[in-house]
Amino acid sequence: MAKYLVIVESPAKVKTIKKFLGARYDVAASQGHVRDLPKSQMGIDIDNDYEPKYITIRGKGDLLADLRRRVKKVDKVYLATDPDREGEAISWHLCAALSLDPKKTARVTFNEITKSAVTESFKHPRKIDMSLVDAQQARRVLDRMVGYEISPLLWAKVKRGLSAGRVQSVALRMIGDREDEINAFIPEEYWTIDAVLDVKGEKKPLTAHYYGPSENGTARKAEIGNKDEAGKLQAALHDASYAITEIKKTTRERKSPLPFTTSTMQQEASKALNFSTQKTMRIAQQLYEGVEIKGQGSVGIITYLRTDSTRVAQEAVDASRAYLTENYGEEYLCPQDQKKTNERIQDAHEAIRPTDIARTPESIKASLDRDQFRLYQLIWKRFMASRMAAAKIELTQVRIEATTKEGGPYIFTMPCSRVAFDGFLKVYSPADDEKAAAALMKGVDENSVLTLRDLDVKQHFTQPVAHYTEASLVRALEEQGIGRPSTYAPTITTIMARHYITKENKNLYMTELGEAVNNIMKRSFPEIVDPKFTANMESLLDGVADGEVKWKTVIENFYPDLDTAVKKAEKELEKVEIQDEVTDVVCEKCGRHMVIKYGPHGKFLACPGFPECRNTKPYFEKIGVACPKCGKDIVIKKTMKGRKYYGCLGNPECDFMTWSKPVNKMCPRCGSILLEKGSKLVCSNPECGYVEDKPKDEEQQ
Repeated sequence: MAKYLVIVESPAKVKTIKKFLGARYDVAASQGHVRDLPKSQMGIDIDNDYEPKYITIRGKGDLLADLRRRVKKVDKVYLATDPDREGEAISWHLCAALSLDPKKTARVTFNEITKSAVTESFKHPRKIDMSLVDAQQARRVLDRMVGYEISPLLWAKVKRGLSAGRVQSVALRMIGDREDEINAFIPEEYWTIDAVLDVKGEKKPLTAHYYGPSENGTARKAEIGNKDEAGKLQAALHDASYAITEIKKTTRERKSPLPFTTSTMQQEASKALNFSTQKTMRIAQQLYEGVEIKGQGSVGIITYLRTDSTRVAQEAVDASRAYLTENYGEEYLCPQDQKKTNERIQDAHEAIRPTDIARTPESIKASLDRDQFRLYQLIWKRFMASRMAAAKIELTQVRIEATTKEGGPYIFTMPCSRVAFDGFLKVYSPADDEKAAAALMKGVDENSVLTLRDLDVKQHFTQPVAHYTEASLVRALEEQGIGRPSTYAPTITTIMARHYITKENKNLYMTELGEAVNNIMKRSFPEIVDPKFTANMESLLDGVADGEVKWKTVIENFYPDLDTAVKKAEKELEKVEIQDEVTDVVCEKCGRHMVIKYGPHGKFLACPGFPECRNTKPYFEKIGVACPKCGKDIVIKKTMKGRKYYGCLGNPECDFMTWSKPVNKMCPRCGSILLEKGSKLVCSNPECGYVEDKPKDEEQQ
């Protein structure tokens, strides 16, 4: 009969851990949290020192009863929930729910589910760390206060069923601010000139880029602003003589990357594998908890997946060095371990790495499904690269002078590069690597004879900053100190599930519903959606985890201001409650005038005779501008995923559409319709480039 009971979080771990510990140990799963705040009320006693009221989660009664029976049969209970704040809190809740005797209860943590790590952890049991528990309690209570205080305001303003979250609201605001920046961006015209040059004795031509004129032997960078300037330069350069005046070579080191943290793994998996953050975490959880490997049974093949540390255990460092020496040679070893770790790490954590270096991706490919293999391969290669020597890149800068009849010279440059020593690149290349410049041909030197074959003259327009993707949003959240490794994926998943944002071709866009919620939050709760305020709150939670700050002090400093803001907003927002707007569209089923309703995906037309008449139609809001192609009204439309655009009411017969709002004015230069871009009006024809200021009376509206 078993003498010890081990309680883990996930049922997937039970079989693996039981195999490691043997017959004396009974292993059971809590299946996540067993207690939480009630859903029917805030569950925090404001008048009693903000004491949380925990209840058993619905559906966990039978599970707890089974655990109580098991507890009575053993001499000792080991709580082996995940090695982070949430795992510590689950262990604490289990103690309370099961009425565990502190003398018969111990806490164990392990960063990887391997036999050596699990058995070693049981040699060093400890007590529950109440500082970590309190940090998790503080986060939970803060999130509950924001959600349960603000959500009713959103019901009154927009639609019942909406909700606000502490970190989610900041992420939504960041996406909204980025879209405002993009919408206000005014593209500027510029031109480039490339000289395609034949080299005597060589089959392939060189392509050099125009840099600028040379003044007293010094090259001056010059932009070509319009077609006239480009035309004059093209004419002057057409009959110029070209010569190489300098070939300068330098070597730079490209340092090996750090091993994965939660954030960098999510970013790289998004870019390299096109995984969402949610999918990345789900698959990584499977790799951590254990997969069936042929000949080895169930074993965890990566370390713990929620971490912001780049620290690596010495055992793993030694194993990686031995593997690299044997397979690549000593010259590929990182000279010494100079990898810096994040100042804020969760104690027991390492970077995400393979649990066994010898378990190469190819050796276990048959035991993994396609997505598991691709993510494991990414983790394995990234970790091995982090232990390898820097790559050495030889850079060659070729300077070419073009001397014209009228004078000059004009300077052209041609960057070239080659890998002198591949180092870590032998194993791993990041997904966002820029395409390297070609190496300089061996037969080209300062005596090479050049002849102009062609001048490639192109018009360009500056581009706005890119829309957030899941990867870039995670990076921005991490850089600004918002949230923690465990919160990135649920934050993005939540605001997407609420239809506040939508994703198209990896880019994240604000929906109409998201705009409404974001505007309320910015107007009534500016502190909560202030990234700096949220980052400071994360620092306070770190202070609680370190035992430096009392968790209820954080709450009592936060709640009064929130309560005041909510009461003020209740008065202001009552005046702008959305009412159903009657339209001139007649319901063809019952003859009533249809009204505008607000649903999860935005506005739509509905019959006011509901529930007798359930007729609905898409709602297209006219903007008072005629289509430049067919003369019908331009209306606000949405893509299948909820992104707003402007299109012709005559679609599909007329295909006019634009992402920016058109105005009732044509371009004086080319006759195309003008679009709003912040405080400017811009020509819709990308080749025109006409810009004018928006009339002041329109800016004030």
